[in-house]
Amino acid sequence: MENTKTKGKKLLMIGLALLATFIVWTILIQTVDVQPIGQNGTDIGFATFNCWFHAWTGVHMTIYTITDWLGLVPLLVCLIFGGIGLVQFVKRKSLFKVDADIIILGVYYVVVIFAYVFFEMIPINYRPIRINGFMEASYPSSTTLLVLSVMLSLMEQVHRRVKHTAIRNGICVVAVIFSAYMVIGRTISGVHWFTDIVGSVILSAGLFAIYQSVVWLCNKEV
Repeated sequence: MENTKTKGKKLLMIGLALLATFIVWTILIQTVDVQPIGQNGTDIGFATFNCWFHAWTGVHMTIYTITDWLGLVPLLVCLIFGGIGLVQFVKRKSLFKVDADIIILGVYYVVVIFAYVFFEMIPINYRPIRINGFMEASYPSSTTLLVLSVMLSLMEQVHRRVKHTAIRNGICVVAVIFSAYMVIGRTISGVHWFTDIVGSVILSAGLFAIYQSVVWLCNKEV
């Protein structure tokens, strides 16, 4: 038990360090090589590199559309675990009798969705191109954030709850391939600056590390 708590504390520190890194990265994006190269002359940090990378990859709306629709998959995963928690609540007739890791997972998903909405409402920068004629927030990539945050939690939950090795490994492999496709797809689709993707990867890693650490610290069964 002490070993689990020790790991939890170490992972919590890693998660907090990653969140601090995300904050620093966000500040750098607003201060390093800032040029008015965005839509309507909006400022973009790391402009030289971002502009080069965007020109190199080009814009691929088919990839954008596919990854946009596939962005519903993590929402489905959230609903599945929400359903598990609801079933436990109904059967056990008490919120306090719902598995601790499921409750923590629910709080984690709320935090991820809050981050998703927050950056949509307060743009750090805008996408390189208009989407359906509108300027949209670009940093961090909300789809990348949602996919990585949820898929990492899916693998963590499957590893603990699914006893059949082949099924467990199969789900994890699919989750890894899906996550990789989504991150690469959003990166090369041309609807985000490269630094938007980096920010999402750092933020999602930090949030997941904190979630995992809280599970280890609070759940005696892990």
